[in-house]
Formats: sequence, C-alpha cells, structure tokens
Amino acid sequence: MNAIVALCHFCELHGPRTLFCTEVLHAPLPQGAGNGDSPGQGEQAEEEEGGIQMSSRVRAHSPAEGASAESSSPGPKKSDMCEGCRSLAAGHPGYISHDKETSIKYVSHQHPNHPQLFSIVRQACVRSLSCEVCPGREGPIFFGDEQHGFVFSHTFFIKDSLARGFQRWYSIIAIMMDRIYLINSWPFLLGKIRGIIDELQGKALKVFEAEQFGCPQRAQRMNTAFTPFLHQRNGNAARSLTSLTSDDNLWACLHTSFAWLLKACGSRLTEKLLEGAPTEDTLVQMEKLADLEEESESWDNSGAEDEEKAPVLPEGAEGQDLTKCPTDSSLLSDCGSWQSRKLSVFKSLRHMRQVLGAPYFRMLAWHVLMGNQVIWKSRDVDLVQSAFEVLRTMLPVGCVRIIPYSSQYEEAYRCNFLGLSPNVQIPSHVLASEFAVVVEVHTAMRSTLHPLGCEDDQSLSKYEFVVTSGSPVAADRVGPTILNKIEAALTNQNLSVDVVDQCLVCLKEEWMNKVKVLFKFTKVDSRPKEDTQKLLSVLGASEEDNVKLLKFWMTGLSKTYKSHLMSTVRSPTASESRN
Repeated sequence: MNAIVALCHFCELHGPRTLFCTEVLHAPLPQGAGNGDSPGQGEQAEEEEGGIQMSSRVRAHSPAEGASAESSSPGPKKSDMCEGCRSLAAGHPGYISHDKETSIKYVSHQHPNHPQLFSIVRQACVRSLSCEVCPGREGPIFFGDEQHGFVFSHTFFIKDSLARGFQRWYSIIAIMMDRIYLINSWPFLLGKIRGIIDELQGKALKVFEAEQFGCPQRAQRMNTAFTPFLHQRNGNAARSLTSLTSDDNLWACLHTSFAWLLKACGSRLTEKLLEGAPTEDTLVQMEKLADLEEESESWDNSGAEDEEKAPVLPEGAEGQDLTKCPTDSSLLSDCGSWQSRKLSVFKSLRHMRQVLGAPYFRMLAWHVLMGNQVIWKSRDVDLVQSAFEVLRTMLPVGCVRIIPYSSQYEEAYRCNFLGLSPNVQIPSHVLASEFAVVVEVHTAMRSTLHPLGCEDDQSLSKYEFVVTSGSPVAADRVGPTILNKIEAALTNQNLSVDVVDQCLVCLKEEWMNKVKVLFKFTKVDSRPKEDTQKLLSVLGASEEDNVKLLKFWMTGLSKTYKSHLMSTVRSPTASESRN
C-alpha cells in the first residue's frame, strides 16, 4: 500500500510536530536511505518475524564534508526541537524492514527524507492537531485533497504528571493519494490504530499513577503561588514519549506495528480486472439471486403473521414433503443451493459417457441440448442429483429448470430435468413422446456391465442404465454442431477434465452470441423469414437441429439483455438511425 503512517505530537513550545513516520519503498533505497543490504555495511541487529526482516537503518543523508547533518535534512533544526518533539536520538540510523515476499522495504525515521513528502506529512500533522479535530478532541477523522493527499487521523491524549492538564496531545495519521482505498480501509485502520493507542495509553497511565503516588502534582500546584505558566516550566517539563511510557524500545515497536499495518492494509483489499461484458450465465445468476432476495424478504415480512397459523408437524415428518414445492426447488437448484451430497457419483461428462456408453450418452445429450425433458428414475437420490449437475453444464444457466427428486411426475413446462423414484408412474404420452427421454437405473446382477475404461466407477458397478425415448437419435444423424464438438472434446484423451470444461464454456458462449443475433433479428427487428434463413446460413446454423437449439437457448437470455435491446429500439435516436 503506497501510504505513510506517522505519529504526531502537539508540543506546547513548538506546536504540531512529527515524531515518527514509516513509509514504503518499492524500488532500491534512494540516495541517503541506505548504502547496502548486507549486514555489517549499513544494518545491524537483524530480526525476522512473519516474513519481514527488521534491522537498523544507515544514517539518512550522509552530509558532505564541512556541512552539518541539520542542514542536509528537510526536518526542523535541532534548535527548534525540544525533548518532547524529538523521537530518535541524534545520529540514530532509524529502522528498515524487508518484506521478502514482495521485495518491499518499510523505512521508519522521524521525518521523510524527500522534501515533497516532508511537506505533505508536515501539513497533515498540523491539520490533524489544529483545525481538523473531532468533537471531544479524541477520535478518528478524515480529511484531505487531491494535491496534498487524503488523511485518516486519530487523535488521543497521553497522561503526563508534569504537563498542563496532566496530559499531552498526540495523533496517528495515515496518508495516501487514493481516497477510495483509504475510505474502504477505514474500519480496518480504526481497529488496528485504536489497539496501538490503547497500548500507549496503558503504559503511560502506569507511569503517571506511579509518579502521582510518589509526588502528587495537583496539590503541589495548588499550593504554589500564581506565576505565568511558561515561567513555571522547568527544563524537563517537555518529556519524550519514551519517558512517558517508560519503554526504551518504543520506537522499534512502533516501527514494527506501522510496517505490519501498511503490509496488512495493502493486502486485505485487491482489485480484479474484468475483461469485457459479463456473460449471459452471470447475468441470469445475478437476476435469480435478486429474485431470491426479494422472495426471502417477503417471507420474512409475512412470517410473523403466519407463525401462529403454522401447523405443528409430528416427529419425524420433517423433510418428507420437501419435493412437493417444485417452484422453489427448481429455482434454488439453478443457483447451486442443493444440499451437499455424501458422494459425487458422476465426476464429469467424460465419466458419464464412459459409464452409459457412447450411443446412450449421445441420445441423452441430444435431448438435453434440444430442451426436451430428461427424466431419471432411481432409488439413489445422490446419483440423480450428480447426473443433473453434470448434464446442466451443457446448457446456459437460464435454460436449466430442475426438480431434483419428486414423488410424482411434473409436466415438462415446469422442468426439463426431473428426478423420480422408481415406483412413480410416467404418463404413456410422455413415454411415447419425441420430446422426452427416460433414464432408468436398475440394480445390476453382476459388476461387469460397464464398458471397459471406466475410471473410479466402483460406486456405479451395482447399477445398470437403460435410456429410452419416443424419438431415439439415429447413429448416422448429424445432430447439432455443438454436440459433435462436445463429443470430440470428450473423446480426446489428451485434454484433461478442466480443459474440457473450459472448452464447454467457450462453446456455450459462442452459441449464445448466435442466439443474441437471432433474437435481435427476429424478435426486435421483425425481419422476414427469407432474411432469417440467410442469417442462419451466415451463422453456420441452418441445419434443423441447430435451429431448434437456437430457439430453445433463446429462452435462456437474461432479462437485462432483452430489456436493453427493447429500450434501445424504442429510443428516438435508435429510430432515427434506422430510418
């Protein structure tokens, strides 16, 4: 995270001053920030914790001969500083930590070495301790602009028995140029910086109570004759923070805390680059989730009214009638909210093709792609659900309507994937229909019924699969183009399962683009049938099966896309352009 974290103090003699700051260096250390990374050349006392290597830093801005260190630093001169507004002793090299994972260095010192950064930090320090103050003077606040950066500031008091009002005023500030990132990091920064402040205040409070117990200052001041406050101050009144907290390792601990804060705050938020517009599957899923949220809100509103009227179910009756609400179950299943199964029976489309055999699988896949009703009859609910999860990958999300398992037959307009128990009677007209396919799962008499080459099908060795339809697909039938490409990918053993899945995604997106063109051409522009045939030829989808597939997949278009097309056509500019 490109930011600077600093500890500031309001000195009663010199006003707002920066005590300690930590900055991030992504490149090699600039001139004066270090003369080498090896121990002995510029670093001492190396410590490593959590992947960050900490060591003392070389002296910043080595002055030239005849020049003083004060004149080479952008910070205030030594004569303008007292004990209370100085952190590191004269000649202290500062601190540096190396993040081995990202090759980033975190450098801590009293003031930034770069003059422009010093000016930004100085202005933020002044504003945090003077004009930009929240009610009560303690707490977080946000301010800044594009030119001088944006600042998260948290002001607080530290107990001091020698100070006016027995306390001194400090602030911890985080400065960066990215306003949105800083605002999004507000809860994280507030919690972590509040923890640092609590630790500082706790240490100072112990010192304050010990000093008050030994020599109470309040009574002593009340008994002292009135004199101007500044003349009462002795040379040790402006005390350093290390003296107030009685912690000699305070600055090393603050460096560690500030370095961790910069690293953690930078890694907790990441940006993702989305290339191109969202796919139709993404749009449909977003729409279904929005519908579910609206439906759940309506249930919550009516739940209080229906709670008293709800019948009490007997013990053991829970879950018996879950499949009798197909309207909800189909929608929930489309969004992938099935209950987790004990065993994933079908691993992939390739696995299913090996288990069923090539002819059966081709017949089943043809009916799936055409939008016909696919019925599985089995006692094993897990097997049926795993089969539907595998088969649904061949269709766009908007074309999938599933009732995972039902105790009665459901019509085709309600679902195109239907799971049934073996004792459910299927109407005779459905069995004879060319728009339905039935997969019956029987218990096999022996375990050698499956074709050779099945991988990890021990759970399926006890089953025999029979696929029937009123319109069986002939072996010499060309079929839709996408089916042939899917089979070619499944039979290619050089392609892994993951690669086949990506091929399937690309194929679906390719044909959904053809569906969009056909939808606009026929439904929006209302072109004649002759022009539609020419368009299908151009799209490479003039065959009968391809046309049926396009018409079925057209039902899976998102409402967002359809409304966008309609609003574009109805707009005045669109009408003028068409004329």
